Amino acid sequence: MNKEFLEQISHIIGDWLPKEASIAVAVGDSYIYFKAGELDLRIREGDPVPAGSVAELTFKRGGRVEKLVENSSLGFPYYGIGYPVELAGQAAALVVILPASHILARKPLLRFLTGKLEDNWRPVSIDLVSHIESNQKKTWFYADEEAYCTIHTLKELRYQLPDSFLPVHRSFIVNINYIEEIGRDISSNYVLTMKDGSLLPVSQNYAGSLRERLGF
Repeated sequence: MNKEFLEQISHIIGDWLPKEASIAVAVGDSYIYFKAGELDLRIREGDPVPAGSVAELTFKRGGRVEKLVENSSLGFPYYGIGYPVELAGQAAALVVILPASHILARKPLLRFLTGKLEDNWRPVSIDLVSHIESNQKKTWFYADEEAYCTIHTLKELRYQLPDSFLPVHRSFIVNINYIEEIGRDISSNYVLTMKDGSLLPVSQNYAGSLRERLGF
């Protein structure tokens, strides 16, 4: 496939998309083109199309596909929109990749969380929250060495929290300002020591975003 031709298509499409958008093109079972925007999915020419990806679903369904990918191997969520196209007589998939925040209806950022402590409900400033945990179908947040139970789910809270909060595991979101140090466990996975003494695991799916965000 002529790369110059694909660059022209990318340029034309780019006029209609946010500057943060990335563009990928797949033919058959491999990618033939990728242009990174804000999110670099590190797709290279010749890379195979993964099972369950937006590109593969576009081929299978033969129509437009939209999908939020929350647990990507890169450690950050993204939103993909796939379009079936034809290039040089071959069926192809053109995929637009956007940051999840561009698509999800984002509510105003939280300034406080209200949690239950024993029999009472207390509003707590979001700046005082060190981390949030999902455990046994309940959501807990921790502030001033107290554990509060909230009615919100981790998924609901994720896109309403200030930039100082970072998902590090499917069960944990941490406030970067309360990280004391970053170490490793016996399996060489990252472990966060929080200022309150809590030890929180970092799953491999989120290790990349942790390193990128904190610069190490």
